[in-house]
Amino acid sequence: MTKKSHDTVRLSMQERIETGEWALGALIPGEVELAAEYGCARTTINRALQALANNGMLIRKRKGGTRVCEMPVRQAKFAIPIVREQVEATGNKYSHKVLSSILKAPPAPVISRLNLHPKDKAFYLETVHLADNRPFAYEERWVNLKAVPTILTAPLSEISANEWLVKSVPFSSGDVVFSAINADQKIANSIEATLGTAIFVVERTTWYKKEFITTLKLFYKEGFQLYTRL
Repeated sequence: MTKKSHDTVRLSMQERIETGEWALGALIPGEVELAAEYGCARTTINRALQALANNGMLIRKRKGGTRVCEMPVRQAKFAIPIVREQVEATGNKYSHKVLSSILKAPPAPVISRLNLHPKDKAFYLETVHLADNRPFAYEERWVNLKAVPTILTAPLSEISANEWLVKSVPFSSGDVVFSAINADQKIANSIEATLGTAIFVVERTTWYKKEFITTLKLFYKEGFQLYTRL
């Protein structure tokens, strides 16, 4: 029996779906038959099928076999961006300024987002990200100290909280909201925008297992465009 990785088998099966060999809604062969066809262990087939099911391409039922989804769901992958890299990708030099860093009681929406007790305090930061010394984005961030107590000693004047958290703190999941708002006076001043101008905003909360790590709002300068891949 040839030893094949489940990734190799998964890619082959995905190609069979995408080329129409396995039609939408079709019942595909069972694990035993596929193991014989691919010349690999049944456990390898099982892992490959489960990965495709997790990606929304297959539907698996205990006694109903495995079918190709009628309308396969393709999941968008969103990597947490490091603002320094976004700035450098434009050919500009990155720097940042911490405008505020304080331990204080968060407002009710943040308490809810981070699943904190009403009497808990959190670490609050305001940061301006700069491109060639001009505002690129303004960030308001709350950090759960129960999850990340070391944020208090992190060298945030040398590395932004955005980059330090991405590189230092693992996370298992998160949610992201994209929107546009009209800049109020504080936001307009922070990114040198005209009062009332429509600007792009990213709101993001991340957590590790059942413990929430951080929640933030990132306000980008006028004209910013976000690129991601499906």
